Amino acid sequence: MIGAELLSPETLTVGWLIYIPALIWAIARAPWVELFSDSRRQHLLFGTVFALFMLWLVRRDFDTGVSYHFIGMTAVTLLLDWPLAIVGGLVAQAGLVMLGRQDLAAVGVNGALLILLPVLVTECCAILVERAQPRNPFVYIFVSGFFAAALSALLCLLLALWLLWFNELFVMPYWLEDFVGYLWLIIFPEAFINGMVVSALVVFSPEWLETFNRTRYLSAPWKDDDPKS
Repeated sequence: MIGAELLSPETLTVGWLIYIPALIWAIARAPWVELFSDSRRQHLLFGTVFALFMLWLVRRDFDTGVSYHFIGMTAVTLLLDWPLAIVGGLVAQAGLVMLGRQDLAAVGVNGALLILLPVLVTECCAILVERAQPRNPFVYIFVSGFFAAALSALLCLLLALWLLWFNELFVMPYWLEDFVGYLWLIIFPEAFINGMVVSALVVFSPEWLETFNRTRYLSAPWKDDDPKS
């Protein structure tokens, strides 16, 4: 998460120009009728937003204006699907702003980095998995969960570093070239947390996952090979 003082007004404006249309598109595509008529989905949305808000509160703030915390948007996207994931991320962001843990001016940039980018990566991975139509749920867990979360964390870090370098308001440390060796210490925990959550949901509550094809993944494979059927 990047503080507003580290970004130029032009970068902050571009962040809003990217974030606001995506929010409008997500709100327009969200299944509001099904959400209002299904109390289970409402509880799932509220619980997910609260868990995401608490996850973002567990973070490390640096004196330079940069903060680090886990993203968690991969599991949220697979759980709620991308429109409600973006809306839920916005609500969690609003909670951080009200607590003074995020700058209002930088909501657009941080929203594009921490919400839109992970949601886009996760949705692309989920689409690729669905096109392949695998029968093994491990493919869904690994590609849509572990791999998507790891790729999201990597792209988010690289793009955030590029923004800090581009704006020239953040003094890059001299040891930045050694930072590549520490990327695994950031990427792997992000992949593990999201993958663990997705694995638990697949095993115990697959009906909660909006992007999980229960008919294909959980069908009895021996019935397809039975010549008598």
